[in-house]
Amino acid sequence: MSAFRDGLLAGRTAFVAGASGGINLGIAQALARAGAAVTVVSRSADRIAAAAATITEAGGRALGVAADVREPEALQAAYAAAVAAFGPIDIVVSGAAGNFPAAAAELSPKGFKTVVDIDLLGTFNVFRLSYEHLRKPGASLIAITAPGARRPGLNQVHANAAKAGVNMVVQCLAMEWGQAGVRVNAISPGPISGTEGMARLAASPEREQAIRSRLALRRYGEIEDIAQAALYLAGDAGRYVTGAILDCDGGMVLGDASGAAPR
Repeated sequence: MSAFRDGLLAGRTAFVAGASGGINLGIAQALARAGAAVTVVSRSADRIAAAAATITEAGGRALGVAADVREPEALQAAYAAAVAAFGPIDIVVSGAAGNFPAAAAELSPKGFKTVVDIDLLGTFNVFRLSYEHLRKPGASLIAITAPGARRPGLNQVHANAAKAGVNMVVQCLAMEWGQAGVRVNAISPGPISGTEGMARLAASPEREQAIRSRLALRRYGEIEDIAQAALYLAGDAGRYVTGAILDCDGGMVLGDASGAAPR
């Protein structure tokens, strides 16, 4: 992370859930580079302390708080700590997620519920419990969704169902909270290099190449691509955008762009 701070979000505060690593930590770091004071949240106290340290060591302002997005009381305490440290919240990012490939016939009800609880219930909890602490008007809420929310796929019934619900939470809250000056949007990342999710879903070079070949841009994205999308939605450039699902996926949601003949 560069120590450069461009002032885009100077004087603003952010709360990023699921930020112990990967995409969400990249977003938190980008928000801090832009001048925001950032509270990072995840279940593991050790991992979230390390995540916060990457921001403070680069010259940013950060607070790390351990909390599980499935537990409202823990989130309430995290928001209280964030507000005590930095004041009313301008930006909320809900990115905690659980996923693993599983055929529906082999997926247990418990496994399905676990993913839905983290992704869907967790997003609702993060957003709902933020409301009393938001700067109104002006706050920007951002969920991390996935192309599978709108496209069915094999071995992903649990994750796709959860992310479809996330999209609807985003759009319903955008309608309800817009009158208070609160914007609610989502970013839908495609395959992103260096993330735990892609390590699980593309565990072999052959599988990775198969995914690349179907993308319009023929390459994986980078964490910074998603961070830049978040900066757009969080900042003044996106001030008239709400209820949007911003695809940042190399064309994944468009369908198979490999040119292979239909079977």
